[in-house]
Amino acid sequence: MIGRMDLDPDACYRAIQTRDARFDGRLFVAVKTTGIYCRPVCPARTPKRENVTFHATAASAQEAGYRACLRCRPETSPQLGAWNGASNTVSRALALIEAGALDEGDVETLAERVGVGGRQLRRLFLQHLGATPVGVAQTRRVLLAKQLIHETDLPMGEVALAAGFGSVRRFNETFQQLYDRPPAALRRRKALPAPAGEAISLTLRYRPPYDWDGMLAFLAMRAIPGVEVVENDVYRRVIALDGAAGTLAVAPIGGDRLSVAVRFPKPSALPRILARVRGVFDLSADPVGIGEVLSRDPDLARRVALRPGLRVPGAWDGFELAVRAILGQQITVVQARKLAGDLTAAYGEPLSQTSPGLGAEPGLTHAFPSARRLADADLSGLKMPGARIRCLSAMAEAVAADPNLLSPTASLTQMVARLRALPGIGEWTAQYIAMRQLREPDAFPAADVALMRALADADGVRPTADQLLARAEAWRPWRAYAALHLWASLADEGAPPVRKVKRAA
Repeated sequence: MIGRMDLDPDACYRAIQTRDARFDGRLFVAVKTTGIYCRPVCPARTPKRENVTFHATAASAQEAGYRACLRCRPETSPQLGAWNGASNTVSRALALIEAGALDEGDVETLAERVGVGGRQLRRLFLQHLGATPVGVAQTRRVLLAKQLIHETDLPMGEVALAAGFGSVRRFNETFQQLYDRPPAALRRRKALPAPAGEAISLTLRYRPPYDWDGMLAFLAMRAIPGVEVVENDVYRRVIALDGAAGTLAVAPIGGDRLSVAVRFPKPSALPRILARVRGVFDLSADPVGIGEVLSRDPDLARRVALRPGLRVPGAWDGFELAVRAILGQQITVVQARKLAGDLTAAYGEPLSQTSPGLGAEPGLTHAFPSARRLADADLSGLKMPGARIRCLSAMAEAVAADPNLLSPTASLTQMVARLRALPGIGEWTAQYIAMRQLREPDAFPAADVALMRALADADGVRPTADQLLARAEAWRPWRAYAALHLWASLADEGAPPVRKVKRAA
């Protein structure tokens, strides 16, 4: 297997000679004679060995002075998590960049958020990714703009804003510098004006296999009434950012892509929306590599074989996920779903008021309540224990006071400790939030009764939480995926999903 920054030139060259799709998204080949970088599956004639160099990331190739191929379109390659194998600091910084940390902020602020100095963060990025943080952010903007040019009919001014460029002038200058032509020259068809309210539709690639049925089943069981709808193989939801609301719809097309349709009044939010979609559907996962590690355990090997491509569903919004986790303490998933729907109906913003020109979306009626709205609300009327209501209010107050509380700014251990310091948040809830919102692949809610039940022996004897943790050491760094496989096996057997866990006082 090819490592991230230890690219074996001979192995890389064999990959591009055979156009091996297994390495798509893992490496990029830069051609010295043309100044272009490509995916390993590019249909162009294979360049001579002495004329190529290999890069672990598109940002590395672009920062070295190469421009993206117009034929194989590197912007459409699956994003396999360039931070796999890199330091935790780099992975957290990359997640924040994806969320827009450098669109308005600077590297020093980003470095402070992940707990290092700016100089050290630049060194780590160069060591692990071959590019600086600014270079990564710039490449992200350029490749998204290029995809918008090829796949949509948006006017160039809207493409510039949607891709995160601060101005149309900067957008034009960047493309002239990179491609020696204006951005409009890259569009192969005449753009037609889109009707008002028309969705922006793009495709996002992933590495197969992908257990789409498993993903939809997980999301459907937890879909918040009024906020999310899963039907006909499509996931739809209300999205809210920066005081505005809209909708998105996600569906599979082919065997390695998702179609994403976004309706949102602020085009500049598109990069953050797409980054969240990648997180919700875990598109950066390497299912083959994860499966190889987990299959070393005989019990897990059988489950991995039954569900190849099982992903860890992420969360659209950290506060929404935290509320769902609190509501789900010690009750069934179905009961928690109803509570979340009642909470949304009482305190959520009606979609017709936040986005009156959006048009009707069947089943989508409200944006999930904001942290400030719930922090200021009297929640005593909710049909749940008083201790849990106080926990919910405390979480709302904490997130309202610190909107970055649920951002990936520290290690798994530190984030779990930070969450557990909040009233009513126990180990299970903290690990569950880390798994789905913070995208920690090694998060593991060992106190979960369902996990213990899934590993009961032939006599029905279940392991304790400590025994489960000890066994899970062999599953690192993919314990979150092991948990999903165990939960899925119970669902396959028809066991009722219940979350009876010990909760902090």
